[in-house]
Amino acid sequence: MVSAAEQMAANTSWAALGKATDLRNRILFTLGLLIVYRLGTFIPVPGIDGGALQAFVEEAGQGIAGMVSMFTGGALGRMGIFALGIMPYISASIIVQLLTAMVPALEQLKKEGEQGRKKINQYTRYGTVILATFQAYGLAVSLEAGDLVTDPGLFFRASCVITLVGGTMFLMWLGEQITARGIGNGISLIIFVGIIAEVPAALAQFFASGRSGALSPAVIIGVILMVVVTFTFVVFMERALRKITIQYPRRQQGLKISEAQQSHLPVKVNPAGVIPAIFASSLLLLPTTIATFSGQQTSPIMSTILAYFGPGQPLYLLFFGAMIVFFAYFYTFNVSFKVDDVADNLKNQNGFVPGIRPGQKTAEYLEYVVNRVLVLGSLYLTAVCLMPEILRGELQIPFYFGGTSVLIIVSVAMDTIQQAQSHLLAHQYEGLIQKSQLRGRGKKKRSPVRR
Repeated sequence: MVSAAEQMAANTSWAALGKATDLRNRILFTLGLLIVYRLGTFIPVPGIDGGALQAFVEEAGQGIAGMVSMFTGGALGRMGIFALGIMPYISASIIVQLLTAMVPALEQLKKEGEQGRKKINQYTRYGTVILATFQAYGLAVSLEAGDLVTDPGLFFRASCVITLVGGTMFLMWLGEQITARGIGNGISLIIFVGIIAEVPAALAQFFASGRSGALSPAVIIGVILMVVVTFTFVVFMERALRKITIQYPRRQQGLKISEAQQSHLPVKVNPAGVIPAIFASSLLLLPTTIATFSGQQTSPIMSTILAYFGPGQPLYLLFFGAMIVFFAYFYTFNVSFKVDDVADNLKNQNGFVPGIRPGQKTAEYLEYVVNRVLVLGSLYLTAVCLMPEILRGELQIPFYFGGTSVLIIVSVAMDTIQQAQSHLLAHQYEGLIQKSQLRGRGKKKRSPVRR
């Protein structure tokens, strides 16, 4: 039987969107900040030799247009003020979350509610500044080594570091503002928009390779089919659920008696969403970022790292897959589905899993179920991210057709649409409540007058 919420969701339309003023303002606010982000990717860092940079980008197109540039929305290839992108913030988040699971003091902060969360967020910001400073300095030195700077020296390094660190912190602020006052997850949307904005250029490059004879028509058709199949598979798996039966006993509150009810606790096959792929990718970006612009001046150690951990290399794929599996489990149990908190909430609401004791036994059962579900979920994430990467390395197709980019596009789009539908449903519920209140007032006015 279809629920009232599902019926209302099916009846949502553009007319309902036009009446939902709060949702419309949130969407416009989000679009405005994302436009600001895209404009910032075209503002160059001071002191960059534009002609030399353009020639270098054309010569090393595959390296520049790879995963590093994909996550920065093309800003790295243009050496814009957002060339580091949001990756330092994501790396700092990984470090802080790992430390939270290992350091008792941080774990205690996490249990202190809103105040503890604010303190942890502050530590994450400090970590972002430190990581961005190191990455920006390494990038500035690499630019000088690659002869892409008009006036190399201490002044250029200082201005480059200040500009790039400021750009990353501004992006972090944009993401937080979108999450709080807009629609969707701000950090994920920034990465999403960066990928989408560069897809047309990647498509043009891909079809130009077909016209020049570098790729055969069969390969082009096969790649298009691969992308369509990957999209379909990701949508199917992101909507897949494991439902755990929850029983609520018969309760009496005063004179009101509520009958026993049965419900379901949905557990997604992939509770962590796109986060494991982003986290794993961010750990692999730094060596490529530093070495991309250094040209022939790359140190022997960096050359060895790139030789073994470059995109498409066996160790790169092995490390990438292992990190995806690790972060799928780590993020699920520490952020998106904390079994102890879920078990405590069920106990406080007098809910229980049939045949399982409330409290610690319920937490153990939930951990058992989620562990089994995550086997499938982590393997799905690994397959989606690695299989297109292997084919991409063999066929030399753009990074934007890889599994990571497809996963980010589909997951972020579905999450944003779901949040928009939630706002629409809330708006419709408010309208129904207001109508019922007006009808109630009208009935009181029509009551008979005593004689």
